[in-house]
Amino acid sequence: MNQGRIWCVVNPSVGLPLFLGSVAAIALIVHYCVLTSTGWVNTFMGG
Repeated sequence: MNQGRIWCVVNPSVGLPLFLGSVAAIALIVHYCVLTSTGWVNTFMGG
C-alpha cells in the first residue's frame, strides 16, 4: 500500500468511514448540481 503510513496517524476505524462518507457526499453533491443546473437531464430522465 502506497499510503500505508497514514494509519499510524489516523485510526482506520475513524479514517475509513470518514473517507468513504466524504466520497459519497461529494458524489451526491455533484449529482444534485448536474440535475438542477441542466435542462436536458430532467428531460432525459422524464422520458
